[in-house]
Amino acid sequence: MVKSPLKRLAGETVIYGLGTIVPRLLNYLLVPFYTYLVFDRNEYGQITELYSYVGFFAVLLTFGLETAYFRFANKSSNPQRVFDTAIQFLIFAAVTFVVIIWLFLPSIAQKLGYAGHSEYIMILAFVVALDAITALPFAWLRFHRKAKIFSSVKIINVVINISSNIILLLVLPKILGGNTVFYFPYNLTTNVGLVFVSNLLASFATLLMVLPVFKGFDFHAHTRLLRKMLAYGLPILVISLAGMINEVADKILMKHLLPDPATAESQLGIYGANYKLAILMMIFIQMFRYAFEPFFFAEEKRKDSRIIYAGVMTWFVIFTSLIFLAVTLYIDIFKYFVGPAFRQGLIIVPIILAAKMFLGIFYNLSVWYKLTNKTVYGATIAIIGAVITITLNIVLIPAWGYLGAAWTNFIAYFTMMTISYFWGRKVYKVPYDVKRILLYLTSAALIFFISRNIPRVSEAVNMLLNTVLLMLFLSLVYFKEIKGRENPV
Repeated sequence: MVKSPLKRLAGETVIYGLGTIVPRLLNYLLVPFYTYLVFDRNEYGQITELYSYVGFFAVLLTFGLETAYFRFANKSSNPQRVFDTAIQFLIFAAVTFVVIIWLFLPSIAQKLGYAGHSEYIMILAFVVALDAITALPFAWLRFHRKAKIFSSVKIINVVINISSNIILLLVLPKILGGNTVFYFPYNLTTNVGLVFVSNLLASFATLLMVLPVFKGFDFHAHTRLLRKMLAYGLPILVISLAGMINEVADKILMKHLLPDPATAESQLGIYGANYKLAILMMIFIQMFRYAFEPFFFAEEKRKDSRIIYAGVMTWFVIFTSLIFLAVTLYIDIFKYFVGPAFRQGLIIVPIILAAKMFLGIFYNLSVWYKLTNKTVYGATIAIIGAVITITLNIVLIPAWGYLGAAWTNFIAYFTMMTISYFWGRKVYKVPYDVKRILLYLTSAALIFFISRNIPRVSEAVNMLLNTVLLMLFLSLVYFKEIKGRENPV
């Protein structure tokens, strides 16, 4: 019996989820480790800021070639040639990046405010380069539907990263006592730098694990194919860079925009720690993206493909609404994932969760410009979002602090989602069930506001009432999607 496309997508999403949920959840354990045991708010602010640069440059160095690889490999009689062409370019770009950082390291470190710790910048440059090189092998695994291998490598990467953090920051210092300064790598950097060393070890191990993908690699340069892939990928790169601006601009700008420089890093640390409480939403969106992108290209030729895409959207909204409610209704549990010194920032969590939901819907809507090869339209929307992000951060952070950064996130993603929906209807109309989608979104928002306005009796009583509210939402889903449909998906 052949599985329906939605069930197949769901199955692959679950497998990719193992490679996303397990690593993210394991990685998230570093947040309480850092905020309870290792770093103060200033140091965690430094980590938050520098990892924001990593995210931006990791996207820049892939040049949109992941999506271009899916597009051209699906249309080519020789997918291996497509991979070989793209990976050669990415290796060259990564090596060039590391050389440039090394040549200009002192001035770069000074401009970023880390003149005394330029090793932070150099270590992270290698991390970015390695992650950029391994991005395409991961795309190769997705294209060939080797989700189990994909997930295994992702999990091992995070296990190595976490283990290295614990060994370098906790175990060895206890064994060595006060003599750590005499040992490598302690004599090169601080505890903040050791976090980056751990990441570098994990990234290098990942490169070793994906080396089998390079079997049969041909060094022959296919320049014409590369030009076509870069032309297709350039708008995707713009979209991704604009997306990273939306993700990291607040963390980069906050230190410079807050009125009190003395507390800026501390405020950034609070924001970064609480931002991580949206981890479940980000995990689901990421694992969905891994499965959905190759899925919608593969299903494009089906006559009912647009109906399938519409069904995917409805279920996506249902699951993200459930995640929003699960975190916000049980925030009294989730708050223990950050240290007490960081919990004053819990107010941003619902705002960030909703913002990420809008971002996920935007990703879902992207079929219209990717399937019609009008990726420049997607780039335009992403640029609009980036402009909104930068502008509102400059306006709101000085006035509202990290709360202004959170609302900026919300407004930018909501705007991008809205523009993409209405623009897409004119180019590649998908019959989304808008009434049903709005029903779930408004129901989730209503339940959230009811929960927030229930008088606080005790933590246990309020969680019980919130559970009743969550059951109401689940009942709505059951009666609309299962009992209410003669042929459920």
